[in-house]
Amino acid sequence: MHRPTTVLASALALGLAAATAQAQNQNRGALEYENSCQACHGAKAKGDGPMAAFLTIPVPDLTTIAKRNDGRFPVAEVMEIIDGRRDVSGHGSPMPVWGRRYKAEAGDNWGAWEPGAELFARSRILELTFYLQSIQE
Repeated sequence: MHRPTTVLASALALGLAAATAQAQNQNRGALEYENSCQACHGAKAKGDGPMAAFLTIPVPDLTTIAKRNDGRFPVAEVMEIIDGRRDVSGHGSPMPVWGRRYKAEAGDNWGAWEPGAELFARSRILELTFYLQSIQE
């Protein structure tokens, strides 16, 4: 038989673990943003990064994605834009196609095992997408 304090302690530990995992995921997404997006989109994702002035295509404000989509954050569409599966005017021009870049970087870790490289790239894109979702106005 479980004592109430043991059950309560277990529940609190599980809740803390879940909150910690969520914070770590957001931190990974924020770090991914900082490393891959901030130069163009800016520290606050408003489209005013130091490289924005040098680009021929206006850099969008990433904090208003949901607002521009009737209050809905389009997770699948954002992932497709980041990884290059959805054409947008910036892809192939100033905006890098991160899916290809992430898969190339994965080769260092996974070698010729293509599914591993794909999973590595997709997880980075997913973390970045969740971060962008978390900063919506």
